[in-house]
Amino acid sequence: MTTTVTDEIVGYRWRWPALFVILGAEIMDLIDAMVTNIAGPHIQADLGGSASVLQWLGAAYMLAMAMGLLTGGRLGDIYGRRRMFLIGAAGFTLGSLLCGLAQSPEMLVGSRALQGLFAAVMIPQGLGMIKEMFPPKEMGTAFGMFGPIMGLASVGGPILAGWLIDADLFGTGWRMIFLINLPVGLLAFAGGLRFLPESRSPHPLRLDLLGVALASAAGLLIVYPLVQGRENDWPAWAFVMIAASVAMFGLFGWYQSRRSRSGGDPLIVPSLFRKRAFNGGLATGMVFFASMSGFMLVFNLYTQIGLGYSPLKAGLAGVPWSVGMIVGFGLAQPLLKYGRRCFQLGTAIMILGVIGVWITLNIAGMGVTPWQLTPTLVLTGLGMGLLMSPFFNLVLAGVEPEETGSASGTLTAIQQLGNAFGVALLGTVFFDLLGDVPTGPSFENAMEVTLWVVAGMLALTFVVSFLLPEKALEGESAH
Repeated sequence: MTTTVTDEIVGYRWRWPALFVILGAEIMDLIDAMVTNIAGPHIQADLGGSASVLQWLGAAYMLAMAMGLLTGGRLGDIYGRRRMFLIGAAGFTLGSLLCGLAQSPEMLVGSRALQGLFAAVMIPQGLGMIKEMFPPKEMGTAFGMFGPIMGLASVGGPILAGWLIDADLFGTGWRMIFLINLPVGLLAFAGGLRFLPESRSPHPLRLDLLGVALASAAGLLIVYPLVQGRENDWPAWAFVMIAASVAMFGLFGWYQSRRSRSGGDPLIVPSLFRKRAFNGGLATGMVFFASMSGFMLVFNLYTQIGLGYSPLKAGLAGVPWSVGMIVGFGLAQPLLKYGRRCFQLGTAIMILGVIGVWITLNIAGMGVTPWQLTPTLVLTGLGMGLLMSPFFNLVLAGVEPEETGSASGTLTAIQQLGNAFGVALLGTVFFDLLGDVPTGPSFENAMEVTLWVVAGMLALTFVVSFLLPEKALEGESAH
């Protein structure tokens, strides 16, 4: 099934069913990135393992996806986007099955990493296919469907996860949050086989496997000691690994420059590192996404382990955040013309929201209810929507047109790497303060300190954002 000249003018015949197949894959990825935040305490109670397991359940998925994204889109350009989408969907479904059947923490964490790798193969193919399937007049509508669908998934995902765990369907407990991917994944595979067109780049870039290996090693060298160092009382090897991570990132940058000079195709165009906007975008994105992913993990652990919420109640407690974010995305649309100011306004509102959560917990203590948390979580989500809306296009406004593809892919990978880093960092802060024998006061103290760390990271995001261009790139969203 290939596109033709006629298709390019009037649009590919099955473009709308194909779009829903692509959206289905996006929803699977988005929900699976979040579900272990809700299911973590039940998984640990069933499979055992230390507190670090709760961090690895999210970090393994995010870190594997971050590294896979560096070359996932390139695989589609070379071997065909439809083919790689199908391989990604099949592998993701297999990874979900292995997660659902896991008999040990190690098997589950490994299966989560497998999910992340195949998600990185599956997800990037959608953008290229949408651009080929839809005529220009329908392109905006097609991309415009991502926002509402992703918003609904962010609201419904935690609720679905909590309900599935509480319902204990067929005695599966937490395992159903992964097993439910089996019919969804098979439908995505069958839909892709039937409706997606085969397409590939006429001039694909070559793979850079050594570059991927260096970047992967650098990411693992920073995340692993942050998660495991605490449980081993911060031995010397933890600090050696962190230092080695910095050196490895430096080696990666040197290798990318060398590969470019020798006529190869680097993962990241080296000239990007000479752009203030790009470097600012990497720093801003890393800090922001780390603060948010870490906060979401800690919030769900606090509500379940500390406050005794059921998984469903914990999922419902986070809904105001998602609703606020959807509203924020809507309010941001007329403000996008202000570019960096819109981003900074969102950051400031988020800081106020996080401080508001801290005030609420101080007043209500361990008896705090979801309703009491709702106003400040809505405010925090509202700020996130205002912040996120212009971010990717702000960064891309500071790079050259021929660098846009490389910059966009790198930013998406940094988003996932930041997520993994945040789960490692803030999870470690929370568990370190919690102590070996958690009590009510230790839970309060751990949560309150973590909130101040999140507020500090958001303040740093605000400061670093001055490196971004004042106006965003006009046109379709890069993300």
